[in-house]
Amino acid sequence: MAIKLENVGIAVRDIEATIAFFTDLGLTVVGRDTVSGEWADTAVGLDGNHAKIAMLQTPDGHGTLELFEYIHPDAIETEPTLPNEIGMHRVAFSVDNIDAALEIAAKHGCRPLRGVATYGDVYKLSYVRGPSGIIVMLAEALNTKN
Repeated sequence: MAIKLENVGIAVRDIEATIAFFTDLGLTVVGRDTVSGEWADTAVGLDGNHAKIAMLQTPDGHGTLELFEYIHPDAIETEPTLPNEIGMHRVAFSVDNIDAALEIAAKHGCRPLRGVATYGDVYKLSYVRGPSGIIVMLAEALNTKN
């Protein structure tokens, strides 16, 4: 059986603000829609499912995020995920300049959980609390060999 990762889906409070955050980081919107109906109820397992969705792709064409903002039923607010909680943890991106990426995140009111760390001579990385409480890991490779 062949298998391939299709996308990572993230429920958000404000789809427009979340799109702005990720497109400023370099992702591109490749599709938008509003979904509802019996097929959506069946696929998602939620009666009355009605949501705005947006598909965003990384510049290399390999990574895709599906953002969705529920119209019905009402979205359920929870406490932001902590790095050590079981379940969906974070979405991670390689960036060529972590300082520039953090400046972009800050323009959206998004700050690192603690700061920028250096993992050996491999990465500079930081976990950022993004829109809707999403944890976004930004990692800049060090000593890259071409």
